[in-house]
Amino acid sequence: MGRLLLIDVAGAVGLVALWYFCLASYNRRRGSKALRCVELACSHRGHVTQAKWIGASRLQAQFRFAAHWFENARVTIRLMPRPLPIQWILSAYHKQRETLTFEADLDCAPGTCLEVLRHRWLTHSDNAVVRKSRDWTVVRPGPVVLTTCTEWKQELPPVISTLMTSRGHNLLSVRFRPESPHLAATIDLEALSDERAAAGFLGVLRDLAAGASTHRQ
Repeated sequence: MGRLLLIDVAGAVGLVALWYFCLASYNRRRGSKALRCVELACSHRGHVTQAKWIGASRLQAQFRFAAHWFENARVTIRLMPRPLPIQWILSAYHKQRETLTFEADLDCAPGTCLEVLRHRWLTHSDNAVVRKSRDWTVVRPGPVVLTTCTEWKQELPPVISTLMTSRGHNLLSVRFRPESPHLAATIDLEALSDERAAAGFLGVLRDLAAGASTHRQ
C-alpha cells in the first residue's frame, strides 16, 4: 500500500513538473517573440541591451535608443501565469490581460501629471426587444472624455488627439509625469501580433512624447 502511494505521489509530482516546464517554455517563447517584434520595429534606432525573466510570466528588458528618441527605456511584458494552474485559473476568471508596458524618459520632462485610462462599454441587448419598443433611441457616440483636470493645459490636446486616432486606440493606459519615468504606456499583447503592429505602437509613443514635450520647447 505504501509503495503504491509513493508511486502515486511521484507520478503527481512528475506531472506537475512537466506542466510547469511545458507552460513556462511556452511563456518564454511568447514573451521573447513579442520583445523581438518591438526590437525589429525600432528600425536600427533602438536595441535591447539587457533582458531578464522575473518568474515564469514576466519579462523585463532595457532598451537603448538613438538620441532624441527615448532615454532609460524599459519594456515589461506580463503574461498569464500558465505554469501555475491555480493562479492561471484565477487570472482567467478575472479576465486578466497579457500586456506590454513601455516606460522611458523624454528629452523634455512633462510639466504636469497626466494619466489616461481607456474603457469600453459594450452591450449585448436583445435587438428584437429594442426594435419592438418605440421608446428606444439608438445613438452611436464617438469617444467621450471624462476628466478630473480643472484646467485644460496646453500640452493636453495633442496627447488626447493622438489617443483618439485609430493608431492609438489599442493603448490601455498612458501616464505622463515630471519624475522618471516620464512616459509609461500599456498595450494589450494581442495587439502586437507582428513587426508592423509593433512599429505602429512605437510611432504612437513618439507622437505622444512629441505632444507632451511641445510646450517645453
